[in-house]
Amino acid sequence: MRGEPRLGPEVYQAWRSSPLGAITERIEQRVIFDLAGALRGRRVLDVGTGDGTYAIGAARRGAEVTGIDTAPAMLAAARTRAEEAGVSVTVREANAENLPFDDDSFDAVLAVTVLCFVRAARTAVDEMARVLVPGGRLVLGELNRFSVWAARRRLRGWLGAETWKSASFWSAGELQSLARDAELCVTDVRGSVFYPPSALAARLMSPIEPLLSRVRTPGAAFLALSADKLRSHS
Repeated sequence: MRGEPRLGPEVYQAWRSSPLGAITERIEQRVIFDLAGALRGRRVLDVGTGDGTYAIGAARRGAEVTGIDTAPAMLAAARTRAEEAGVSVTVREANAENLPFDDDSFDAVLAVTVLCFVRAARTAVDEMARVLVPGGRLVLGELNRFSVWAARRRLRGWLGAETWKSASFWSAGELQSLARDAELCVTDVRGSVFYPPSALAARLMSPIEPLLSRVRTPGAAFLALSADKLRSHS
């Protein structure tokens, strides 16, 4: 794995095109948007939008969407994919730890596999909470640190993969603490992807994933948390 390139649009596309990636992404999107709730007519910020998967998903659900990322190539890919999907998504270059938006600007904030790459996760979540309106919802999605998937990525980092050298993975309890420290009220925590990184396992397990995601998080590779902002930050 030494010399493995950093994540770029082509890596995302290759993942979605693989049998394992297609199944896994569908499962993860289902739990994220289930927790996000109705988005029609709502202002949504997608933090770390990458090539726009969740921004496009929110726009298809009727939201007014802004996606941010630090990588110009990702933003260009997100813009192209949104145009191809026939939806409107505003994209801009910005950092999760210093969001360029006023307080109380968005009804919902999504951040999927973002905290694993930021240097100051607590600051990033504080910023996400700041830009939420009172009554707004934050949805976080992260790789469970206690999973085979996370162990595999840690190993790749130890072997020289630049993407995973400094990545941080999170437990359900740690995600809840981040949200509560940002003065948010945690409303739900779910796990999904209850299988190892195998296409065969994904095909066998995917039919029961909706049930498993509602009843348990231990053993899940992907964790999703929703938290509401009850009042404006002073």
